[in-house]
Amino acid sequence: VQLQASGGGLVRAGGSLRLSCAASGISLRAYHLGWFRQALGQERELVAALRRSGGEPYYTNSVKGRFTISRDNAKNTVYLQIDGLKPEDTAVYYCAASQNVQWSMAFGYKYWGQGTQVTVSS
Repeated sequence: VQLQASGGGLVRAGGSLRLSCAASGISLRAYHLGWFRQALGQERELVAALRRSGGEPYYTNSVKGRFTISRDNAKNTVYLQIDGLKPEDTAVYYCAASQNVQWSMAFGYKYWGQGTQVTVSS
């Protein structure tokens, strides 16, 4: 099983990025999907999630209105569109897949991507 994250980079505040996470070895449609981020010296936090059953996506308060999580089952890929980037969004971003009811917690995720760095300059 592999989750391959990509799309990070260095952008100016106010800019946009689209992160991608392509899976192999599993079908993402059977999983809750999450994007986490970890800034230097801080704990990993869940910023967005899609439950496998559908419904409204979850977003942490600090990213509501700026981040959009989506999945493409045909491509077996999950995306995170990030608009209106702020310096405080600087972090390593990780995609993850879970079949655990604890989809809102990092320990509930079984498969993780390798992380992609997002750096926002002011």
